[in-house]
Amino acid sequence: MVLIEEKLAVVSVDMHRGHLDPEVATLPLEPEKSEILIRNTKRLFDGLRVKKVPIIHVVQTIRGQWEVLNNPYFREKLADSSATRKNAARHNVEGSPGTEVILDLYDSRDHMVKTKKRFSSFYATDLEFLLHALNIKTVALTGVNTNSCVLCTAFEAHKLDFQVLLIRDCVNSMDGEELHQCALKVFETAIGTIVSVDELLKELKVSG
Repeated sequence: MVLIEEKLAVVSVDMHRGHLDPEVATLPLEPEKSEILIRNTKRLFDGLRVKKVPIIHVVQTIRGQWEVLNNPYFREKLADSSATRKNAARHNVEGSPGTEVILDLYDSRDHMVKTKKRFSSFYATDLEFLLHALNIKTVALTGVNTNSCVLCTAFEAHKLDFQVLLIRDCVNSMDGEELHQCALKVFETAIGTIVSVDELLKELKVSG
């Protein structure tokens, strides 16, 4: 059984069309993996909303390429046609369809943080302020990519003394299975507890 401190919220990292909708994605997760991820996450969110658990969607949004290319790593990847992040400079530009949360995962009762610029969901956003305002003590993470934005967000949450959970069925990576599994190992070793959708819903006494 998972010991959850009061109060729990889900932070959903970059579950937007820019990663998960093959029609518009600029940094796409494989379509089959996207479908499974969306399906699992919808089941989790539907159950958590019954218990009035806050769901916070964090979405990367940039004003233009210059915001990304200020970073030397992203400038380097721009010139590498084999890099998974070769399109980073045009990923989730403000007003583009990529910035939209996947429709099946959004509810009007959810919270939005749309100022994410880098891997951490905390850096230069008001996520920490929102969590404290909601009196949150435990953060459960979903999203992509496991080995970058999700892991970086997890480290930040740990540093800020939140209890951190990672929902195994609701994370994945466009960088491949090896790095996805490596990130899970790093998380479990140094940050927090990994649970499944079924385990978390059972802990919260959500039927179905």
